[in-house]
Amino acid sequence: MHYGLAFANTGPAAEPEYAARFARAAEAAGFESLWTVEHVIWPSSYDSVYPYHPSGRMMGQESVPIPDPLVWLTWVGAATSTIRLATGILLLPERQPLVLAKAAATLDQLTGGRLDLGIGIGWLREEFEALGIPFFGRAGRTDEYIEVLRTLWSGDSVSFAGEHVSFDGVSSNPKPANGSVPIYVGGHSPGAARRAGRLGDGFWPGRGTIDDLAEMFTIAKQAAEEAGRDPDDLVLCATPPHILNRLEEEVEALSALGVTRIILPAYYLFAPEPEDGLQRVINRLR
Repeated sequence: MHYGLAFANTGPAAEPEYAARFARAAEAAGFESLWTVEHVIWPSSYDSVYPYHPSGRMMGQESVPIPDPLVWLTWVGAATSTIRLATGILLLPERQPLVLAKAAATLDQLTGGRLDLGIGIGWLREEFEALGIPFFGRAGRTDEYIEVLRTLWSGDSVSFAGEHVSFDGVSSNPKPANGSVPIYVGGHSPGAARRAGRLGDGFWPGRGTIDDLAEMFTIAKQAAEEAGRDPDDLVLCATPPHILNRLEEEVEALSALGVTRIILPAYYLFAPEPEDGLQRVINRLR
């Protein structure tokens, strides 16, 4: 089992010195990955419902820093040597895919192939509106952008003809260190599960009870089979429903579902001395 830390670019880790120290401490403790959250802007007022908290509102205040995920991962990647660097998640339909392909491949190449690109379709309509990007139709745009990224990473003088993106005979370099960047689909809906099965290298539902997660994984595997893919190739990720209270018990239950990456919220472990807290948690899991 591998263990990662989500929301890693928030709280005190939004500051450069703490971010580097926290990343090095996580690596030394034996955590496998760091996962960043993303929002380009935080509207002062919004009607959209945040799907990952019972209140329907984002945690924290609008003045809280949320560093750009790729820039933050580059910073902590330079401070570490083995820990994987993951976006969890990056809002793919808000990104121009040719620009993202170059940025992601550059980060991956500079860090020796350590990037995992976790993506989602987004939920905050007001954010899309501020960016001038259509909110509706974002699911289809996300599917197409995944194909665009992989096309650009696959070779030189490549072409693509889609509904939203078209190009002919273009090259994007550098390429990812290992030929491509693994793409992890985030989201707790059946649509996200089907997207993961059809197109993802991995799937992270983000939240839910053990039974909820089992249902999402079943949908994803069925979608993989229908797409002619091997469902066993899909890397399953999960966050234990009760986070730290019943950690060992829930990790065992998730392992029985085929989960191989457990992702814990980093904000539970932020402390003036991050080394101690990180080591205590990882010791519980060994």
